[in-house]
Amino acid sequence: MSASERTQWKSRLGFVLAASGSAIGLGNIVFFGANAYKFGGGAFYVPYLVALFVVGIPMMILEFGIGHRSRVAFPQTLGRMAGRAGEFVGWWALFNAVIITMYYVTILGWVVGMLIGALGPLWEPASPMPNYAMETLPNPQGYFFDTLSSWTVVGFVALVWLANVGICINGARSIESTVKFFVPAMWIMMLALIVRGLTLDGGFDGVMYLFNPDFSAMSGLDVWRGAFSQIFFSLSLGFGVLSVYASYLPKKSDTTSMGLQTALMNCSFEYIAGFAIFSMLFAFAIVPKASTLAMSFFVLPQGIAQLPGGAVTFGVLFFGLLLVAGLSSSVSLVEGLAAAAIDKFRVKRGIVLALLFSVGVLGSMVFALPIVIDSSLAGNGTLGLTLLDLFDHKAFGYGLLLVGLAECIVVGWIFGAQRLIDHVNRHTKFTLGTGYAHLIKFIIPLTITALLVLGFLHECGTLGDPDGDVSYPYGQGLVDPEAIGSTGWSWVADAVPIVWIAFTILGALVMTWLPAARRDDPGDDDA
Repeated sequence: MSASERTQWKSRLGFVLAASGSAIGLGNIVFFGANAYKFGGGAFYVPYLVALFVVGIPMMILEFGIGHRSRVAFPQTLGRMAGRAGEFVGWWALFNAVIITMYYVTILGWVVGMLIGALGPLWEPASPMPNYAMETLPNPQGYFFDTLSSWTVVGFVALVWLANVGICINGARSIESTVKFFVPAMWIMMLALIVRGLTLDGGFDGVMYLFNPDFSAMSGLDVWRGAFSQIFFSLSLGFGVLSVYASYLPKKSDTTSMGLQTALMNCSFEYIAGFAIFSMLFAFAIVPKASTLAMSFFVLPQGIAQLPGGAVTFGVLFFGLLLVAGLSSSVSLVEGLAAAAIDKFRVKRGIVLALLFSVGVLGSMVFALPIVIDSSLAGNGTLGLTLLDLFDHKAFGYGLLLVGLAECIVVGWIFGAQRLIDHVNRHTKFTLGTGYAHLIKFIIPLTITALLVLGFLHECGTLGDPDGDVSYPYGQGLVDPEAIGSTGWSWVADAVPIVWIAFTILGALVMTWLPAARRDDPGDDDA
């Protein structure tokens, strides 16, 4: 199969919707609002905007540009730029993304369970807790932990994986058809939640808090570190998916302007999501935790339960929004993995997707394990949730930033930033200059390095409380990894870093070492 036979987006709009759908996920809906609440309300928007223009948009243009130039998947793209070392970085990024995809799909399985519960059981006063130390637990916490400790979640996980491979079955064509429905649906559902939030007593006061921010919070290092870390998470940087999406663009495409459009669309969605979150938090005097799981399954459903006469309707709307947003993101992760295998080994898409489905379901089942290891719920609850929390810390807290740093080194110092600039400037309305090269070579790498060092120092307790202000999208806020020490499962916390490093490095080494099938089209070398 030559490069010319690769599927392409039917329209520029389809690509922008797909890329923005990849970026808009579970965490964008609630994690951004929780971080904003934590870091001074609207004051968080200022460092977030700085991070958007200093790191977010430049890195998105970089990933769009290298994918569009090479017209192959992420590992092959970096391989063309830096040889075997570059290909290794690309595969390492994808194996890190494999772990994230597996537990992300598990979370979507829980969303399916909560969506079913929103039809009625979720709003009952309490749920019986046969697997835990207490007899009952108030809902929605009770219903969530009851779902968490049930094997039915494994079936939900399989259904979510089936939906992902089904959407990816025809590559860009089937993904584009799906996101043209998904993305507008997300905006409509979010706007409905905003309107309902603003009509609550006190809801408007919550939105006004965003326009009367506590700017004294901006003097702290944590708010800036939180904003720059949020950008990587928000824009799907470091996964390799934006690069493969751009590889499906026609040769004469303006990747710079599309990068701007995608980033601004994503951030606009986050901003308006803040309206919905803050209106409900203030209306019902709820204090959030900066965790996607806690916000999605505990905090916001508490507010929805208090809606006069609308808990079922808006509960279904909220969890339906989470499911659609989550699928639009997980589809991009699956496509990034599938495209890399197809481009290297020239195998049929159906075979690759069948393999991904089989391996993916097994991997997601690990994070869905309903084995209760902490019946008191003082720490973790189930083994699956514990593993999710620990792997999330490594894969998100370090993995994505390391990939971003490697990308800057490969493009800025090995391949040459100017060569990328020359390529993206061929068909753009917004010409990039030498300042962009300085961002890629110096400013962004130094920023990422600082984030990694500060995060490590916080984790070690050298710089502040190791648990006090370090938050991760899906863990570190709902469960406490240290609590498993008293449950007999302390070895899990020690094993996870080893497994993460071994899985990503060995997987990347094997995939880099395996010989590639002959490629008919060398792509755009523009050397």
